[in-house]
Amino acid sequence: MTISRFGAVDGEEVSEIVLTGPDGLEMRVLTWGAVIRDLVVPTRQRPQHVVLGLNTLEDYRAHSPYFGAIVGRYANRIGQAQFTLDGTTYKVDANEGRNQLHGGSSGFGTRLWTLIDRQPSSVTLALVSEDGDMGYPGRLVAVCTYALLAGATVRITLEATCDQPTPVNLTTHGYFNLDGSPDICSHHLMIAADYITPTFPDLIPTGEIRSVIGSPYDFRTQRPIGAAQLLQERTSYDTNYVLRGPNGELRHAATLQSLNTGLSMELWTTEPGVQFYDGHLLDMPVEGLNGVHYGPHAGLCLEPQRFPDGPNKAHFPPCILTPGLVSRQVSELRFASI
Repeated sequence: MTISRFGAVDGEEVSEIVLTGPDGLEMRVLTWGAVIRDLVVPTRQRPQHVVLGLNTLEDYRAHSPYFGAIVGRYANRIGQAQFTLDGTTYKVDANEGRNQLHGGSSGFGTRLWTLIDRQPSSVTLALVSEDGDMGYPGRLVAVCTYALLAGATVRITLEATCDQPTPVNLTTHGYFNLDGSPDICSHHLMIAADYITPTFPDLIPTGEIRSVIGSPYDFRTQRPIGAAQLLQERTSYDTNYVLRGPNGELRHAATLQSLNTGLSMELWTTEPGVQFYDGHLLDMPVEGLNGVHYGPHAGLCLEPQRFPDGPNKAHFPPCILTPGLVSRQVSELRFASI
């Protein structure tokens, strides 16, 4: 484990921590946004960079679409940037039209986190969000731990406590590309979900729970991500999938595979949903890692989460944290090379 200076925000130093795992994994983590800036996985051919990242703090602050960040206080979207809790209506920061995305214009993915523990293969960061931050009630303390485990596994543990009831939905927002190709359309994907939560054009859920059967959203068996495009359906994905199995138990949520490298990644999570975003809006004006240009579909996101607009949909899984309880999410990225 090494730590070095990556830049500064308002006079406070931003650090980069380099972790090494027992199977040769190497991960670089920033204290800004709790960002995974780089993740290198050994394969039979060569070490493979598997996430999109940027080269300077200035690039992250000016251009990053949440590359590798931990987002919150409420990840994804809240409709009309408001919700009602215990009879009080709270208006939160609207940063995507009339709605809120990923906690607002100064959400957790754009904040400086505090390094509270570091080991050769793990790091723990914390952030305090005061009462009224981005419009949310209550003081919230968030803790993120990244750990590299045997079996080429990255474990991400996200915890939160509060002093007033408040919505909480933290997630990790990595963009994955398992072979370094210009786009991920030929990657194969499986999502362990029979249903999605369809949305209005502004990506706020309608409230319906809809079957994927017979639709371009059906990833129940592994298939190329670009298959819908090949069939001229021109589908773009930014969709919440309703995962099978009991909420709160670590279970298999998705498998991503590159046939070019033989590298696969399984996502396991305790969360009820996963947002699949195919990166169709990417077109970065600055170079990424190793001088690569990130254009449309350069990477995809698989974001373990409570459901979008959860505070406004009573039939969605619970998302309100109360004092005395701990919100805890565990996700694992399990890599294998064939």
